[in-house]
Amino acid sequence: MASSKATTVEAYLNELPLDRRLIIEEVRDVIRKNLPKGYVEGIQYGMIGYGVPLSLFPDGYRGDKKTPLPYAGLASLKQYCSLYLMNVYGHKETETWFRAAFKKAEKKLNMGKSCVRFRKLEDLPLDVIGQAIARTPAEKYLAAYRTSRKSRRS
Repeated sequence: MASSKATTVEAYLNELPLDRRLIIEEVRDVIRKNLPKGYVEGIQYGMIGYGVPLSLFPDGYRGDKKTPLPYAGLASLKQYCSLYLMNVYGHKETETWFRAAFKKAEKKLNMGKSCVRFRKLEDLPLDVIGQAIARTPAEKYLAAYRTSRKSRRS
């Protein structure tokens, strides 16, 4: 599936074939159970997204006052599913921990900068995914984002 035109999470899930929907719903449950306060779920960039809402950060992502600051994303693509973890991409200590936890769980990590690609649920150590989601409170994530934006302007 390419980027979805769905405007709600329910509509996104209903577009998926049953096998993919079951995988995405399971990962979504793990995310929602571990998501710190201050983040909201919705549709971002044609996928299920979790971000800092505009009510907490009205400047929006990259100054776009209509786009919440992304924290995580979950998508069903043509060949695989993807889990985007921006706190892993943006923080070396968290990335090091994440890679080690994946290895300790004896799972093969297929990861780009922030994108963990997987074909089936068994490819993911769900406890590690939950810990990664829970790892960064919204206030801490927002502070790191603001710092990174300031350093880019300098």
